[in-house]
Amino acid sequence: MLDKVLIANRGEIALRILRACKELGIRTVAVHSKADRELMHVRLADEAVCIGPASSAQSYLNIPALISAAEVTDSSAIHPGYGFLSENADFAEQVERSGFTFIGPRAETIRLMGDKVSAIESMKKAGVPTVPGSDGPLGDDEGEIVATARRIGYPVIIKAAAGGGGRGMRVVHTEAHLLSAVTVTRTEAHSAFGDGTVYMEKFLEKPRHVEVQVLADGQGNAIHLFDRDCSLQRRHQKVLEEAPAPGLDPAARAEVFEACREACITIGYRGAGTFEFLYEDGQFFFIEMNTRVQVEHPVTEMVTGVDIVREQLRIASGLPLSIRQEDVKLAGHAFECRINAEDARTFMPSPGKVTLYHPPGGLGVRMDSHIYTGYTVPPHYDSLIGKLITWGVDRDTALTRMRNALDELLVEGIKTNIDLHKDLVRDGYFQQGGVNIHYLEKKLGL
Repeated sequence: MLDKVLIANRGEIALRILRACKELGIRTVAVHSKADRELMHVRLADEAVCIGPASSAQSYLNIPALISAAEVTDSSAIHPGYGFLSENADFAEQVERSGFTFIGPRAETIRLMGDKVSAIESMKKAGVPTVPGSDGPLGDDEGEIVATARRIGYPVIIKAAAGGGGRGMRVVHTEAHLLSAVTVTRTEAHSAFGDGTVYMEKFLEKPRHVEVQVLADGQGNAIHLFDRDCSLQRRHQKVLEEAPAPGLDPAARAEVFEACREACITIGYRGAGTFEFLYEDGQFFFIEMNTRVQVEHPVTEMVTGVDIVREQLRIASGLPLSIRQEDVKLAGHAFECRINAEDARTFMPSPGKVTLYHPPGGLGVRMDSHIYTGYTVPPHYDSLIGKLITWGVDRDTALTRMRNALDELLVEGIKTNIDLHKDLVRDGYFQQGGVNIHYLEKKLGL
C-alpha cells in the first residue's frame, strides 16, 4: 500500500481523498494556496504545504510547485482529484518521471482520451457505439467538408478535438452556415486550447446525458459500476445527477456496459474512469471519456457500495481490483445535488463568510462538503461548496429524501443555489424521469 499521498487539489474532493487515505492507513499531505489555509482537509492532513498565492496558475496548476512539495514531504504518490491537473498528461508524466506514483491512468492513456478524435477512433475499434461523424479531423477541402455534412445529415455539430466543458463547439443547421462555423470553431479552438483541430458529428436534438463508471487495474481486470443520468445541465455544466439512469432500454444498456468494460482492457486502462454518452431513441452514442474521478461519483457509490476513491488508491499501489464484475450489485436509487456558492437566479458567484452551516442528516443522506460555520468561501475558484446525496430503495424514496434534506440544509452568509434544487426535485417532468439535456435551460428560459 502507498505510504504517503499528496493531495493536489482543494475543497470537497480533497477532503474526500483524505478520508479514503485515512481508512487505508495512508499518511496525507495537503497542498494549499495562501487563500486556502483554513480548508478542512488542510487542518486534518498529516502535513500541509503552501504552494503559492491564490491564483490557480501559481498554485494548483503550478506543476513545479506540486512536484517540489512531494519531494520535500517525501510523498510516494500524488492524487490529482478532479479539475485542475487531473487530466493533464504532461503532469502525469512529470509525476512519474520524478519518482512518484500518479494516482490515475498512464500519461499516454490520458493523451489518447483527451483528444476527442483519437478517443472516438479508439472506441470504434473497441466496439463502443459512437455518434455518426467525420471519422477523423476535418481537412481544408471545402468540398469534402460539405460532402461530409450531407452524408451525416443536418443538424451537425463542429467540435474542437482538444475541447471540453462545453467549450469549442458549434451547432450548424444549414449548409449556408457550415464553412463559416468550421472556420470560427477552428480559430476559437486554437485560441483556447492551442490546437485548431476540429471534427464533425451528427447533432442529436433531444438526447439524454448518460455515463458509465468503470474501474480497471491495468492488469487485465476491469469492471463497470452501472450508469448515471447527468442530463440536468446548464451551459454544459451538470447540476443534478442520479443513478441508475431511469428508463433505459435494457438490451442496449447491457451491451454498452460490456463494451465499456472490454474497451478498458483493450486500451490498458488503469484507475477510475467514466465513459460519457448521449442516449436517444434507445441508442447510446459515445462522446468522450473522463480519465479521473468524477464530481458525481457518490451516486454510484451509494447504489453499488463500492468506494471508488479507495479502489483508486489500491490500484495505484499495484494491487488488482478487490472486486469482480459478478460481485457488483445494483441496490436502490441515488441523487446528487451540486450545492454552489452562487445566486440561484443569476448564477453569479457569491463568495464570502459562511455565518451558519447545518448539514442535513437521516437514513440515506450523505453530505460531502468542506465548508463549516465561520469558513470564508474565496472568490478565486469554482463555486462548488458541497454535494448533497440521498439514497432510497427506489427512485421515489430517494427523491423524497432529497426534498426533505434540501429543506433541512442551511447555508447562511452567502447566496447558494439550494432554492434551484428545491424547485428541480419538485418539478413534474423531472419526477417522471428521463428529461433531456436541454430541459433545464428551457425551464430557466435560457
